[in-house]
Amino acid sequence: MSEKAPAVTGFSSLAIDCADAARLGQFWADLLGGSIELDADSDAIVRAPGLPRLDFLQVPEGKSGKNRLHLDLAASDVAAATEQAIALGATRADDVYDGRRWQVLRDPEGNEFCLLPPELS
Repeated sequence: MSEKAPAVTGFSSLAIDCADAARLGQFWADLLGGSIELDADSDAIVRAPGLPRLDFLQVPEGKSGKNRLHLDLAASDVAAATEQAIALGATRADDVYDGRRWQVLRDPEGNEFCLLPPELS
């Protein structure tokens, strides 16, 4: 049975649980060229051009295991984007994928994300 949900009108935001919303939000704002705002609960909202809003929600439990959902980011130059991300606090995740066609990284709290070359974006 195939049903559609016409009352859903679009993609509003992606919520990401984390230990330190301000720190992780700032990493993503810097990486994506966006802005960050903190709300009254110390959660962070990141807005970046061309992307849905990213909501970083502070939770008590830590990350466990590989992400089931991750961001694939377009990069005009994967090597340069990788170095920029590392300079901001990312680390390589070559244990997930060895970087032959794209680069997998982890943000400062260990969440995986990918940098894709133009032909894959």
